[in-house]
Amino acid sequence: MEEPLQVRTHTRKLFVLLLLPLLVLSLGARKPSRKHTRKSAGKSHAAARANRKATPPAMPVAAVTSGSPQLAHALNQEVGRALQVTSALGVHIVDLATGETVYAYNADEPRMIASNSKLFTTAAALDTLGAGYMFETRFVLRGGVHDGVLDGDLGVIGGGDPHISGRDFDGDSYGAFRPWAAALRARGVRTVRGDLWLAHGLFEPLRIHPDWPHDQLTRWYEAPIDALSFNDDCIMVRVSPSRNGGLAKVELIPDLPGVVRIDNTARTTNGRGSRLIVARTNDTIVVRGSLWQGSGPSDTWVTVPDPVDYFGRALKAALAEEGIEVAGRLHQVPQLPGAVWERVAVHRSDLVSVIDVTNKRSQNYYAETLAKKIGATRCQEGSWREGVRAIREFAVNLGIPAKSFTMADGSGMSRDNRFPPRALTTLLRHMYYHPAGREFAQSLPYGGEDNGHWKYRFGMPPYRGNVLAKTGTLEAVSALSGYAKAVSGKSYAFSLLFNRVGGDAHGAQDRIVMALIDNG
Repeated sequence: MEEPLQVRTHTRKLFVLLLLPLLVLSLGARKPSRKHTRKSAGKSHAAARANRKATPPAMPVAAVTSGSPQLAHALNQEVGRALQVTSALGVHIVDLATGETVYAYNADEPRMIASNSKLFTTAAALDTLGAGYMFETRFVLRGGVHDGVLDGDLGVIGGGDPHISGRDFDGDSYGAFRPWAAALRARGVRTVRGDLWLAHGLFEPLRIHPDWPHDQLTRWYEAPIDALSFNDDCIMVRVSPSRNGGLAKVELIPDLPGVVRIDNTARTTNGRGSRLIVARTNDTIVVRGSLWQGSGPSDTWVTVPDPVDYFGRALKAALAEEGIEVAGRLHQVPQLPGAVWERVAVHRSDLVSVIDVTNKRSQNYYAETLAKKIGATRCQEGSWREGVRAIREFAVNLGIPAKSFTMADGSGMSRDNRFPPRALTTLLRHMYYHPAGREFAQSLPYGGEDNGHWKYRFGMPPYRGNVLAKTGTLEAVSALSGYAKAVSGKSYAFSLLFNRVGGDAHGAQDRIVMALIDNG
């Protein structure tokens, strides 16, 4: 879990060029454009180089090296320095061409890997479903149409698609539903007398993983998981100062009556600075604190209490915007009742786009949906238990010893997801030669990418475009695992797992990877 829920627009961009016939690894060491050459970024890398020339610590005990003496010396320096910020470090680096270990430090000791768990989940999804897989959400009806009125019901059959939002529709949250309205209009439907039935039985009823921190359940990164979901199962709470003081203005986006209630006592003040608290208690959004009159709006993504109800209300609102009124009620059911339903339309989302959001945005909700989808496909049960079991079997089939790791969820929010660094490099090398290896690699953030902190992380030559990696962050946990291309042309898989962190883990990780690229 790292990235906050982003703006609803998201267009998949393939920036990475072919490095080897079987896999996309890097952009190559291109000269960055002027907008990417901030002095701060240049100073950061210059300082990192200078720091590496400082008096090196002793070689870490238990380090194993088989690369060149120059590479071994450089990595020993940086791993030794990393031990100043973590007391539970694991490092493993392999040559992708040969599979040979070039550096290892506590490589077989399990560590908490946080969002590096998404590497296993997305790889297992590509292996199970195939890169060409399409999620399907089916829109159906029953009954006859007379004079613009459907004397019957509408139904939706959920397929576990996490991608129904405004990401692919220029921020229009209802974009996926508008073609459904057009399909109804083509049948002459203007009013629906019956009800809207929502079939979400593909996944288990349990929506919140028991391992997740209970004091963070309203945060976007702990969104509930269901087979019918909308807008990442989150609603935006926008708090704006009022013009004349008094209570701040609170809006919900999208504005759907009945999803949540608002309890607002936040005040607009003349003093600079804002001290806002936005949270949810059951079905009530609680807004407290103060907002400076001269400030702009403050946006907070908050999870919804009932994702299927949220989906249904959103669909009814979208149909109403398109001139179609649904008079009846919402019904949540495992399967649609009766046998005679006629297909009206289907919304499809491609797996590769879902994988992209999962890894580039580190979106927990997507990863957990994938875990349950894998369980439904491999084990005929869309549950965390079966999804994790299927992912574990995938890992064991790669040669990772079953007793060497534990896994509880698909995203890494659980602190029971513990793997040794060697397991991560085993996975990465396997995916390097996998038929879906290109799609897997392209889903990873890369050095210099315009994607949050990655814009400046490894943003200067020779690192820019030559590091593709997944981060992982929990309290006192920092992980970085992925691919790196050295200046020599050699390509590596690496895993850097920091537990019991007490300092700048990102800086230490970056220096290890830069040492690999400079000397590998």
